[in-house]
Amino acid sequence: MSEHKLKVSLLDYGAGNVRSVRNAILANGYEIEDITDPSQIESAKVIIFPGVGAYGTAMEILHEKGYVEPLKKYLADHNRPYLGICLGMQTLFESSEESHGVEGLGVIPGGVIKFDESKMIVPHIGWNGRIHHQKSPVMKYVNDDDHVYFVHSYYAPITDANQDWALTTTSYSGQRFISAIQKGSIVATQFHPEKSGQTGLNILKGFLEAVENGTLTSDTSPLSPEQTTTTLVKRIVVALDVRSNDHGDLVVTKGDQYDVRENHKEGVEQGRGGVRNLGKPVSLCQRYYEEGADEVAFLNITSFRQGVIDDMPMLQVLEQSSKNVFVPLTVGGGIRSYTEPNTGKVYSALEVAARYFRAGADKVSLGSDAVYAAEAFIASGGTKTGTTSIETISERYGVQAVVISIDPKRVYIPNGTTLENKNHVVIQHKDGETGPNGETSFWYQCTVKGGREARDICAVTVAKSCEQLGAGEIMLNCIDMDGQCQGYDHDLMDAVCAAVTIPVIASSGAGKPEHFTNVFKTTKVEAALAAGMFHRKEVEIVDVKKHMVANGIPARLN
Repeated sequence: MSEHKLKVSLLDYGAGNVRSVRNAILANGYEIEDITDPSQIESAKVIIFPGVGAYGTAMEILHEKGYVEPLKKYLADHNRPYLGICLGMQTLFESSEESHGVEGLGVIPGGVIKFDESKMIVPHIGWNGRIHHQKSPVMKYVNDDDHVYFVHSYYAPITDANQDWALTTTSYSGQRFISAIQKGSIVATQFHPEKSGQTGLNILKGFLEAVENGTLTSDTSPLSPEQTTTTLVKRIVVALDVRSNDHGDLVVTKGDQYDVRENHKEGVEQGRGGVRNLGKPVSLCQRYYEEGADEVAFLNITSFRQGVIDDMPMLQVLEQSSKNVFVPLTVGGGIRSYTEPNTGKVYSALEVAARYFRAGADKVSLGSDAVYAAEAFIASGGTKTGTTSIETISERYGVQAVVISIDPKRVYIPNGTTLENKNHVVIQHKDGETGPNGETSFWYQCTVKGGREARDICAVTVAKSCEQLGAGEIMLNCIDMDGQCQGYDHDLMDAVCAAVTIPVIASSGAGKPEHFTNVFKTTKVEAALAAGMFHRKEVEIVDVKKHMVANGIPARLN
């Protein structure tokens, strides 16, 4: 039952994960009315417009639904309460470099432009700070130094024409941009409150409470901030490997080199026991949110045997988790085109991804399908078809929604041997190290189908190809290091980070806090992922972050 009289009108135009915004509104005790007809815009008491996706696609859908002119009228005098989130802020501007020739709502003068990929990692993904330029009741319940979650490739620069709109600004790799606006009753954020933990819930609380009490414009006097920069922290991601056990129940599991079955006693062949059960996915996700995980990734490790349309339990895991977990959720496994065996109906990778987004996922992770797409891209001489899963999903939902999960293993090159395959990037051992037979060089061979099948293409080539196809982030695993608790493979991280300009998540091998600190200090990864050490409670997330901070690595502690 609602605790408030105010009913929130939610403008869900069908792109990205709106479920989390809906859950964040409900968590604050407000009722929701979905806008399904243009006439509802005029009568709305407050509109929240969450936008995840591409600028041009969003404006196209708004026009198709007849929402553009009613929205312009609603926003014209700045006195009607409105909260835009991410794309819901960017569409307030006149244009965006993401979609040349497409007109925005034109409420704020100027356009949205892309971050310079030659100077920084793009997209800007993660938890960053805010510099406050106005007072606002919206920020009543948050501290100035609380971090919020961003995921975007395009930004609104501060100009003479729009500077009076700036509520907060944020800096990223030396580039300052508008991270929140307010003029009158129009408020919008580039960051995602619904993915910013308790801080984000408190921002939504401040906004809705001020609307309800009629105080949204009561004190928006300008501030003179002394702060000039903010810091993007390094992210800690927890992975939940989810599969059915022998009784058909979904469990979180973990294994060495991807073997998830118990070896019960000496002399029993490895992999012959029951599926290792480390807990239930929904409860573990909730636990990690409460313990300070910056993101949670669900990896459906048996999905290659079936399609997502059949996999209702996994969709239900996302739906249940997103009710109480307000940090980004990634889901991987089975994101590919799929033919329903009983009816013969074909579902595209885009349709499969859409099911996950509607269930509560913020990003989808592509594994085997990404390797196949990279192979085809290379074979074609670098020609895009527009039909791969990477291209279709990123075109609809934005590159930030597409994560590529690469599962390589190290292959040593016998001394005196020259590799002729140009898709194998050769890496030299450092500091006099050698392979098991004295090899001085090696390459990283990609695998598919959960590590069961090797392909004749290397991790660096796949990463570069997938970036060109439209991927926005790379989850970089290593079969050799998985479950070993000896630290991440820094050579692999260095090689891929040097080849791409999108964020890289280090995965496989963490066993203690210093492994996180070391990979952040010595490589250019933006995030680090772990699973077993957290599942078994060998190390707490807060201990990892405290170790990072003690060694000069920025982390989110709020």
